[in-house]
Parts: sequence; C-alpha cells; structure tokens
Amino acid sequence: MGLKFEANQPIYLQIMSNIRKQIASGIKKPGERIESVRELAIFYGVNPNTMQKALSELEREGYLFSERTTGRSVTTDTSLVEELKTLELNKVISTFVSEMKELGISKESLLEILKEFLINMEG
Repeated sequence: MGLKFEANQPIYLQIMSNIRKQIASGIKKPGERIESVRELAIFYGVNPNTMQKALSELEREGYLFSERTTGRSVTTDTSLVEELKTLELNKVISTFVSEMKELGISKESLLEILKEFLINMEG
C-alpha cells in the first residue's frame, strides 16, 4: 500500500491530498500522464471506485485533465500549480505554528529555534 490512511477522514480525500502534494512538489510534473485508475487503486490498496472518485474530484478542481485517447494528466496551468504549492505550504506552516503554540513556544522563541535549526542543518 502506498499510503497509510487515517480513520478520521474519508480515504478518497486522503488520496486527493497525497496527489496534490505530488503535483505541488513537482513529483508529478505539468502535462505528465498519470497512472490508470486500476494501477493507482492497486498502488493505494483501495477499491477502483474510491480511486475514480478521488481523480474525478481532482479533475473538477483543475489539477488533472482527461483526454479520451491518453487518459488523465496533470494540469499544464503552471500558475495553478504555483497556487497549489502556496496552499500546501500554508497548511504545513499553519499546523506547525499551531503545534508550537500548544507547546507554549512564543513567536520570538520559535524564530530563534528555527534560525538555530536551519544553521545547524547547513553545517
């Protein structure tokens, strides 16, 4: 199985999130053909109907498009991909900052901790 599913959210939404991240990160490139519903269903270990729902929703959102002869591909709209990247980045940052607040870390301390972390990461 390609993804460990959480019980608190429908599987098709988790698959959609995973594919969005692949598009935003450049793993799946603009215009790139994606695997068939059956191939993806096997990879994710889900029913093909679940996979079809996830892909149809991603198509409705504009991140995928279909062509009868070649199947589904990633959007070629690079501005949409950049927008998706920004949305994904904001989700990660928002979650991180919320968790730091729960730990009682102030904004100032968080900035210092991040600076130190990034400096140590480079060296």
